[in-house]
Amino acid sequence: MRARRGMTATEVPLRRSPTEKPPFTLGQIKKAIPPHCFDRSVIRSFSYVFRDLLFAVLFLYVAVALIPKLSLGLALAAWPLYWVLQGCVLTGLWVIAHECGHHAFSDYSLLDDVAGLVFHSALLVPYFSWKYSHRRHHSNTSSIERDEVFVPKPKFALSWYSKYLNNPLGRIVTLSVTLTLGWPLYLAFNVSGRPYPRFACHFDPYGPIYTDRERTQIFISDAGLMATSYALYRFAASYGFWWLARVYGVPLLIVNGWLVLITYLQHTHPALPHYDSSEWDWLRGGAGDGGQGLRGAQQGVPQHHGHPRRAPPLLDDAALPRHGGDQGHQAAAGRVLPVRRDSAAEGDVEGGAGMHLRGAGRGEKAGGCLLVPEGVLNRSVNQKRRFGEGGKGGRAVAALSLLRPLCVSASSS
Repeated sequence: MRARRGMTATEVPLRRSPTEKPPFTLGQIKKAIPPHCFDRSVIRSFSYVFRDLLFAVLFLYVAVALIPKLSLGLALAAWPLYWVLQGCVLTGLWVIAHECGHHAFSDYSLLDDVAGLVFHSALLVPYFSWKYSHRRHHSNTSSIERDEVFVPKPKFALSWYSKYLNNPLGRIVTLSVTLTLGWPLYLAFNVSGRPYPRFACHFDPYGPIYTDRERTQIFISDAGLMATSYALYRFAASYGFWWLARVYGVPLLIVNGWLVLITYLQHTHPALPHYDSSEWDWLRGGAGDGGQGLRGAQQGVPQHHGHPRRAPPLLDDAALPRHGGDQGHQAAAGRVLPVRRDSAAEGDVEGGAGMHLRGAGRGEKAGGCLLVPEGVLNRSVNQKRRFGEGGKGGRAVAALSLLRPLCVSASSS
């Protein structure tokens, strides 16, 4: 890779996600999506549930009936394999409960809430408690004052010990704690969450996170957790603590790790802007989505329900069901704009919000595509068709980070 002036050969200039107000509205995107993409099929949604439960039961049977019969050496190899596989399947069930909270599971709010409550409670997640705080996160994405989680701290608010963790060993320790304990610490103590004037906790119906009309449902969430905890206690009393830890506890840690890893990378990319109250608005905050660089990772097992490409924040609020997501994105993207290689660098082409498109040599079309709504393409992109040249059209293209790239290489399209 050629070195730019003042940079080493290994450094890549950071492309910040555009901060201009997007030249489109959520309504324009939703109108471009065929109505049938918003159909929330109960049968199809439950087919994902039954498939996950089938694999979860199958792996559980292997763990309790077959692995104990193996020799010590084979058992030591089989248990980690079970933990990873079961953790990935249960992560899929976690995501289904998340979709229930977005009312994207079915056309019936009560059914969505009952299903979400059961699935999340089984994974020790307070369904309604997190549903409401997560809804506020979507309503205040990228707001420094009002976003609920992953809010960057100003320099004066950094902890005194942060400078001692800014080294390889410190980062390993921090990431290890974050991936294993980050999720329960956030739920119980609001770690990494929005600052509140008093103690905030997802289990407290009278905490500052919730309004008076939401408190009853927080009690219901707590009741679901107590029911699951009692069932786990009975299993531990019957089969032993370490049996429960092997069969349920470690896969649950895998679930928590996947959840934290995916959301951490989505919300903490240095290219993502955050705004104070003088600049923030809902569309601008929601359009700066950092998940695109994770597309390859998220096409793996954790999001395996026939909808590996998750709907971005703006379409989450539109309650677009998972089985309509891919076609909905294709419909919203009325034109496909080829992305050409940046004249200043070889290797990857970096798009908005950290998206990397691989594949072509200098001057050739990159092995990827940026999806742009027809109207926006006609209004602004024609002004400057080449991506990344800094003109008004180029910035407009980069601003469309909420539209997922549906092909990463020429062969995958």
